[in-house]
Amino acid sequence: MSLTELLGVKLPIIQAPMAGAQDHRLAAAVCQSGALGSLPAGMLDANALRRELTALQALTDAPCNVNFFCHQMPAADPVREQQWRELLQPFFTEYAIDPENIPAGASRLPFSSEMADVLDELRPAVVSFHFGLPAPELLARVKSSGAKILGCATTVAEARWLEARGVDAIIAQGLEAGGHRGIFLDMDLSTQLSTLAMVPQIVAAVSIPVIAAGGISDAAGVSAAMQLGAAGVQVGSAYLLTPEATISNVHRAALQSPDSAKTTLTTLFSGRPARGIVNQLIRTVGAQPDQAPEFPLASAAIAPLRSAAEKLGRSDCSPLWAGQNLMGCKAVPAAQITAALAAGLSM
Repeated sequence: MSLTELLGVKLPIIQAPMAGAQDHRLAAAVCQSGALGSLPAGMLDANALRRELTALQALTDAPCNVNFFCHQMPAADPVREQQWRELLQPFFTEYAIDPENIPAGASRLPFSSEMADVLDELRPAVVSFHFGLPAPELLARVKSSGAKILGCATTVAEARWLEARGVDAIIAQGLEAGGHRGIFLDMDLSTQLSTLAMVPQIVAAVSIPVIAAGGISDAAGVSAAMQLGAAGVQVGSAYLLTPEATISNVHRAALQSPDSAKTTLTTLFSGRPARGIVNQLIRTVGAQPDQAPEFPLASAAIAPLRSAAEKLGRSDCSPLWAGQNLMGCKAVPAAQITAALAAGLSM
């Protein structure tokens, strides 16, 4: 079965779910253009998910994807949290923020039974997971809703693990991809391969469709991925400058500046490695400081810094998520980006 038949779409192109960078409007625009639009739920609770998915389904009856995180919530570590805030103290001082007034907590929640209730109610055609898969009983609930299941792999071992647990297709996320690594079996980043090196290896290792992700930003990238055996592609960064995306003005400016040529994997903004444009916070404290609390607890102390800096028009403390290839990232409607990508299917 082809990927388009499996997902019920016209084009084997998936818009990558980008938590914090979009809402239902981008997903709907991509769905309407014939590809699979994705709604990120990693920063939503069940009520917010219901509102967003209802709004998406009101705009289009085309199949859509809802994406969830599958991390384990870590125990609070007051000592590490204190060390983290001490590391950030120069920035708290610069922006006149009292760290004692910053509540601890998490802005990213793992998939739960409450989320499964929403899926039972609204029944999206596709559900995808990042950082592995949920508990077997929760995964069984999603499958029973009729949704096709996509899992993200960053290594051949992860792809085999996902296939053994019954996913319908695998998103092979290469090192070039923007945003959070889907890595989950082994957090050693040296195991990460580039998309073009990894895709043919995963295609050879599994018997289900493989979707190439990372560094694919234009028609040439789509064509290259398909020639390596991918059944389709997932693209994120190319959609970031579209009017349907919800990124900040400083993020938009960074994507269009020379700074966009330098990205890195950083744990600064969430506690888990994610690729973004290097900014002042990364340059000052390092991309992966030991003091950063475990995912997703690092973000609590960063949030007020980001807000204060962005009010001044500065991107010094913002997570400027972006992949390594922004050639197709343009300030045009999402449908136009999809059409440009689709041209690679006939190359």
